[in-house]
Amino acid sequence: MSALAPASPAAVPAPATAGVPARRWLARFTLTERALHWVHAAAFVTLLGSGLVLYLPPLSELVGRRPLVKDIHWWTAVSWAGALALIVLLGNRRAVARTVREIDAFDADDRRFLRGQRPAPQGRFNAGQKVNAILTAAFALLFAVSGALLWLGERNHAFRLEGTVFLHDALMYVSLVLLVGHLYLAVINPKTRHALHGMTRGTVDEEWARVHHAKWVAELAAARTTDGAVSPVDQNAT
Repeated sequence: MSALAPASPAAVPAPATAGVPARRWLARFTLTERALHWVHAAAFVTLLGSGLVLYLPPLSELVGRRPLVKDIHWWTAVSWAGALALIVLLGNRRAVARTVREIDAFDADDRRFLRGQRPAPQGRFNAGQKVNAILTAAFALLFAVSGALLWLGERNHAFRLEGTVFLHDALMYVSLVLLVGHLYLAVINPKTRHALHGMTRGTVDEEWARVHHAKWVAELAAARTTDGAVSPVDQNAT
């Protein structure tokens, strides 16, 4: 799992062509962070699809094989939790801890960003991404608890708590809205969809980052100036 080592925060210049300045890339996400994101995304889509089949009678009738769909739903949830734990255990825990600290920290610029006031320079995560990540983590925990109670309740009536089904279904609807908004920003909106490069390749264009995450770019520049050392990525780029 050495491939899950931290990505260097250095800017990596791409080869320049005649008359075109070299494009510089900033390492934004480590392999561990990207693995956590995509495992969660894949599991969520599978759980959402199987959950809708179980919840909506027309889909249930169309697909059929309800016991199989229930098994897929349950074992996807179990595998999702186990895979996330395994990635954190074997991967770059320092990067994960750094991400948690950054998402949990809200400053005056973040509050201005959420109120729609500009300028509001943002760090590696903007305030909207922080809120989305916090809600996603909270919903995942509530999904896990309510889903486990529903599964146990089918086997022991002592676990059938009032409101569990409503909570599980309500979380599905709210999560679906968040997913649609997330996909719009990550795939469709031309101003923000470049961020997808960071979650697939680990790097983002420096000029794009200066516009959307100016505080983070400034922090990287300050760190490089303070360290005064050439990183392995810088060495490879020369």
